[in-house]
Amino acid sequence: MVDDCDADGQSGEIMTATSRNFDLNADLGEGYGPWAMGDDAAMLDIVTSANVACGGHASDPETMFRTLVLARERGIVVGAHPSYPDKEGFGRRRLGSTPAEIEHFVAAQIGALSAIGGLADIGISYVKPHGALANVAAAELPVAQAILRAARAADPALAILAMSGTVLEIEAREQGFTVYSEVFADRGYTDEGTLVPRGQLGDLIHDPDIAAQRILDFADSGLMPSASGKPLELKVDSICIHGDSPRALAMARHVRSRLLEQNITLRPFMSAS
Repeated sequence: MVDDCDADGQSGEIMTATSRNFDLNADLGEGYGPWAMGDDAAMLDIVTSANVACGGHASDPETMFRTLVLARERGIVVGAHPSYPDKEGFGRRRLGSTPAEIEHFVAAQIGALSAIGGLADIGISYVKPHGALANVAAAELPVAQAILRAARAADPALAILAMSGTVLEIEAREQGFTVYSEVFADRGYTDEGTLVPRGQLGDLIHDPDIAAQRILDFADSGLMPSASGKPLELKVDSICIHGDSPRALAMARHVRSRLLEQNITLRPFMSAS
């Protein structure tokens, strides 16, 4: 179990009934060429930070630029969302990449988004791995370390947004990164605190009411139920709502509305660059 945050807020905080401030993030910029994935403009009116695809599982220079401009216009904090180079599988398949190869393609993807950010006049503030790469980094130290080497090489000031309680989160803290912890509104958890693999029972939460109530209960207790019902004590700085499903926009609007109705404050987990 990870310790409580420092007073400076650079780590997460165990949620209690008296700590009711959340960042709301989504994975965006996941179209490619003329193919659109979700409604980025509408999602950027809901979330407070955005993880932008940077050419691995999705996106291209024009998509990155448009997404970053929309984020800048709304004052949204932006992070790089690197993945295995696997557009055909949307980054959800584990490839046989070595740690050195992971280091290289993650650095390349962060660098690409950062350069486009220069054109769009917005800085890249953090890194959040996507899909299979995130799941592997959550459990395997060499992969987590490769991602951290790439992030540090791309920009030593980049923060890390990592799944709460995972290897990537713990290693990033030990290496001195500014680390923010993430939980998911619309994904199921295993008893070990990792995400239920897609395609398995309990992987996704489709009902907006259930997703919202789960977060509200978490705000009061600091406990997130696993798919089997086991309570998991997790840290949180940011809550992810996925932007790549047909119901993503309705889910995001409903969760945001329910949180605000219960006097929960929605604010970015860090200042924009």
